[in-house]
Amino acid sequence: MQYMISFYEPESTFIDRADPVKSPDYWGAWTAYIGAMYQSGIVVSGAGLQAPHTATTVRIRDGERLVQDGPVIATKEQLGGYFVVDVPHLEDAIAWAARSPASTIGSVEVRPVLPPMNTN
Repeated sequence: MQYMISFYEPESTFIDRADPVKSPDYWGAWTAYIGAMYQSGIVVSGAGLQAPHTATTVRIRDGERLVQDGPVIATKEQLGGYFVVDVPHLEDAIAWAARSPASTIGSVEVRPVLPPMNTN
């Protein structure tokens, strides 16, 4: 079964991660975690995301397109990246989420991926 593991971190973390020289512990933890995930063979896809201020939010209201710079809402934690993993059980995805560096400074969401839609 495929699960998306989403990593949420405090916005201050995005400042730290912008300079790998100033944050070797942060990047060392993520490098080890990502390496272990790939070595296990469970990764389907994934990526880190740039800082929240680089986001653009699009809405359609009353037929009008509204474009907003930045994230949709101001929160204490921001989406920093994700992986889609293929593991046998939810418990396996939760175990990988708990190993994430984000689990100690932010939060990690695990959510099942919808199966492909039948378009026939």
